[in-house]
Amino acid sequence: MPQPHYRGSMRIPAAIRASKRSPLLQVVKSAAATIAAWLIAGWAFPGQLPVFAAIAALLVVQPSVNQSLSKALERSIGVIIGVLVAVGLGLLLGSPSWIVLLAIVVAMLVAWVFRASPGTGNQVAISAMLVLALGSSSPEYAFARIAETLIGVVIGIVVNALIVPPVLTGPARRDLGLLGRELAASLDRLAAALGQPQTPAQLQELMLQVRLLRPMKDAAEASIAAGEESLTLNPRRSAHREELREMRALLERLSPIVTQTIGMTRAYFDHYDDALGEEPAVTAIAEQLRRAGHDVRLAVQTAAVSPEPEALTSAIPALTAPLVIHPPASGHWILIGSLMEDLRRIRGELLDED
Repeated sequence: MPQPHYRGSMRIPAAIRASKRSPLLQVVKSAAATIAAWLIAGWAFPGQLPVFAAIAALLVVQPSVNQSLSKALERSIGVIIGVLVAVGLGLLLGSPSWIVLLAIVVAMLVAWVFRASPGTGNQVAISAMLVLALGSSSPEYAFARIAETLIGVVIGIVVNALIVPPVLTGPARRDLGLLGRELAASLDRLAAALGQPQTPAQLQELMLQVRLLRPMKDAAEASIAAGEESLTLNPRRSAHREELREMRALLERLSPIVTQTIGMTRAYFDHYDDALGEEPAVTAIAEQLRRAGHDVRLAVQTAAVSPEPEALTSAIPALTAPLVIHPPASGHWILIGSLMEDLRRIRGELLDED
């Protein structure tokens, strides 16, 4: 009798598997830093396995130089406090086996008293445990382990800074380009919907699609912030600083347009009726939305963040004179007034008008 098959029962939990692999270069750099720290610390302090140096180098090699410096500070402070705790307890209580457990508890309490970060607090406890478990509690041994850790920290920073330090402009360019393309498409979809009757399913689809803009904007914001962070203390920052500054400026222009586009679509969804397309003002607004979509694409192409090749949008901005309409002759004036105000704000962002 065949056994029942449970889908997903053998899947690796997401908590231990990343959504994508780290760059192979990052793995190579971590391995190189660890090996170099082991060899140099082993030469400087013969007779002891340079475990502290190897761990420090491995932890310090991070996705950016700035993160490496932060991790180096966290590691160094944690080791120094942990070693001091271990030495103090060893001198007071000797070397019974249970002192290792006591050192862990005391180290955690010391980190709590000084409001250390979780990473620093864990490092204090681990360092205290390793000192007592691997060696002795003499001051000479403690000094050697601190110096060994500093060797690993320095090697990790140097390796990460000198061997192709990462610059995370690619993800920022990709996510910002995707946001611009989808924003232009949302403006085009709303313009098309204004000109013809819509079914309830079509209206729901219009709302679902436009709501995607907000998480896409958040993703672009996070990618640009990661790119800016990757330039901090990076020797290659001068070649990419202006590029990220332009991306940030473009995102600041597009973000209000995202808000206005979602608001216009929501207003259309809430106040829709089949007679809306007969309003002359609605036809004019639809044309302005198409022009706004053109200018969004133009802004993205000008900033060179388009994620994939596409037909070049006309380099001439489509939004020229402000739209002027007569008051609507029906009960649609609330919706039309709302659309006009949002359109005015979109035009102001695209044309850099106050």
